[in-house]
Amino acid sequence: MQKDSQIFDLINRELERQRNGIELIASENFTSYQVLQAMGTCPTNKYAEGYPGKRYYGGCEIVDEIETLAIERLKKIFNASWANVQPHSGASANAAVFLACVKPGEKVLGLDLSMGGHLTHGSPANFSGKNYHALFYGVKKETGLVDYDQLESIALKEKPKMIICGASAYSRDWDYARIRTVADKIGAVVFADIAHPAGLIATGLLNDPFEHCHIISSTTHKTLRGPRGGIIMLRHDFENPWGIKDPKGNLRSMSQLLDLAVFPGTQGGPLEHVIAAKAVSFAEILADDFKAYGKQIISNAQAMAKAFVKRGYDLISQGTDNHLMLIDLRNKNLTGKKAQETLDKAHITLNKNAVPFDDKSPFVTSGIRVGVPAITTRGMKENEMETVVGMVDRVLMSPDDEKTISDVKAEVQTFMQKFPLYPEIK
Repeated sequence: MQKDSQIFDLINRELERQRNGIELIASENFTSYQVLQAMGTCPTNKYAEGYPGKRYYGGCEIVDEIETLAIERLKKIFNASWANVQPHSGASANAAVFLACVKPGEKVLGLDLSMGGHLTHGSPANFSGKNYHALFYGVKKETGLVDYDQLESIALKEKPKMIICGASAYSRDWDYARIRTVADKIGAVVFADIAHPAGLIATGLLNDPFEHCHIISSTTHKTLRGPRGGIIMLRHDFENPWGIKDPKGNLRSMSQLLDLAVFPGTQGGPLEHVIAAKAVSFAEILADDFKAYGKQIISNAQAMAKAFVKRGYDLISQGTDNHLMLIDLRNKNLTGKKAQETLDKAHITLNKNAVPFDDKSPFVTSGIRVGVPAITTRGMKENEMETVVGMVDRVLMSPDDEKTISDVKAEVQTFMQKFPLYPEIK
């Protein structure tokens, strides 16, 4: 078989792009080399519909061990009693939670996408908004903080079956206890999507949603620094008090309903090579140095936030508790789209993002979302945050000056040579 040089050339170009650029997309990170190695292995050849010990195919005895090891490591990380490691993504994990807990047309309450929420928390463009009656809470205009009073008011009036907490562009910690108190008044399920801060929660650096939320989902990349994929967890399994039944009409425990919702409810065969890579990353999270990594993420994010504020940038909520910040560029007379496209030319990557009460379309936006997990993985510390923000600012203050952009691009490439990526790959 002839080597596909066209694709491998493109892969090598992508490796060089990652090595030479500054990665500030809050939802991206760099896995370890051994995670990459596990991803590209022979379990990709194995069909394994079902769960360990209960498969619909033969020859699953080895992948059963792989998946069981991934489950046990994940449970240890979060002190969970049950976990499902099969979801292909965070979105598919969330689809399974909806399927297990809410009937089509029933009410759910989540953070509005335009206020920092996620597409799968009820957006009308997504399954969660198309199949369910989605209601939304937001953030306070004055502070940029979640409006828990509004959440409670809507919940008590509308009585949703499920309250969703978690976000894709929110820089502060969550009051899970407050949300659970509201949910208990109306008998609602509390579902926490911790895809963004999961690595910081895993090491005890942010509030623990497992203490107050019935069901937890996450991605395995972002701050967990694993392969792209999804997970669902419970700290305590329970007989569901909402009368939710399986397809045969039997009352089941929540773990059973969630397993059924993943397979056969929303997925077929699991990606056992990805699950192997998840297991590798879970072992890395259990190592002592991962907490130090989490602490460095928070320190770097706060140092970066200060550097932006010093230069007159308007940060939503005036700072950060986690790994990211949301910046309103209207006082700089820039759109998010323009900022993203201009910084791309200088090999600085971030994403345009709506800000609360935005007056521009989601395709343009008034803001940018900035995160530090990837550059922290590369080895940067607080002092480098000043350097990075300085380069970002130079480009954004001269967005049409090709010489400035070119100069910064050259500086970025030289700067990133101090922080090598995948030296094992020649």
